[in-house]
Amino acid sequence: MRSEKDGLSERKKQILKAIVQAHIEGGEPVGSKYILENQHLNCSSATIRNEMAELENLGYLEQPHASAGRVPSEQGYRFYVDSLVEHYVMTANEVAQINRLLRAKMGELDQILVEASNLAANLTNYTAIAIKPRASLVTVSKFETIYLEPDHYILVAVSSTGSVKSKHLQTKEPVTPEALENLSGVLNMLMINLSADQITLPHMMKLEALLGNDAHLAADVIKAIYDLLKELDDGEVKVSGLDRLLQYPEYSDMGQLQALLGTLENKEEFLDLVSKNEGEDVSVLIGSESEVKVMNNSALVFKPIIKDGKTLGAIGVLGPRRMDYAKVLGTLEGLSGNIADLIGTGNQITGGVSNGQDAKEGG
Repeated sequence: MRSEKDGLSERKKQILKAIVQAHIEGGEPVGSKYILENQHLNCSSATIRNEMAELENLGYLEQPHASAGRVPSEQGYRFYVDSLVEHYVMTANEVAQINRLLRAKMGELDQILVEASNLAANLTNYTAIAIKPRASLVTVSKFETIYLEPDHYILVAVSSTGSVKSKHLQTKEPVTPEALENLSGVLNMLMINLSADQITLPHMMKLEALLGNDAHLAADVIKAIYDLLKELDDGEVKVSGLDRLLQYPEYSDMGQLQALLGTLENKEEFLDLVSKNEGEDVSVLIGSESEVKVMNNSALVFKPIIKDGKTLGAIGVLGPRRMDYAKVLGTLEGLSGNIADLIGTGNQITGGVSNGQDAKEGG
């Protein structure tokens, strides 16, 4: 029976799915003998070979060598992800690891993203990426000051996206804790919810006037605010488990690996991917589908973290094109699906636990 949508019979889908899963696990071409021995198909080896040949003609499979079996093409992996991949059920241990991360009650979103990407790398055995997107309209929602010494203090800024940044400032004249308390109060009255281009000369003049005898603090604190807004606006990409790429033969070519590492160091392309992404769904970019260069032999899966309509960040996984999509998709959903709601609450994830059994894929 053929599907009008994709033109593949159920038998072809079963064969394609088996080849994809076998190639994910072993990385080797898959032949008709494997299909015959491991799939319950009511047909001969010759029929399976014919079906594999048709799948190759349709662009779903490739044959690396004349006498070898087949491997999935980029189109084959795309069909698998869109139509054949099964729901991955997280184990009790995996869910417990996520809950331990969330119970840590870490205050900064940046730190949560990094810890979540570390966990994603550990759970999937691929390289993970924490992405804090650019925020061209980023503002500060709260200022605080911390007194250190008569000529030293720290300015802390909490951004509208939940990030926290600080600047260590040295004063030209002695300053008291009371003066710093007044400074934070004035900043919270004048400077919150303003982007960098909205902070104008009248704001600066009013700041000096309200500070009175401590007006000498104004110039340095305004410069510090501009610097903080630039840092908050810049976006960040942090990579976890980079060494895991070396476990896969796809990255044995040092030239190709170095090119990919160079791309990871240039965060702009990854920031562009997240900024162009719309909605809360997981994005799966396979090979040349990605705008990131040198990704032809790789796949990138990432899930944005959205709260109150704003993209706060994203957690991603980078690996070979034959990555275990079911596990990667399940892990990213488990990690990111509740982070926005759980920031600062210490609540736990519930559901998705396979009754303490080992990880499995279920229909």
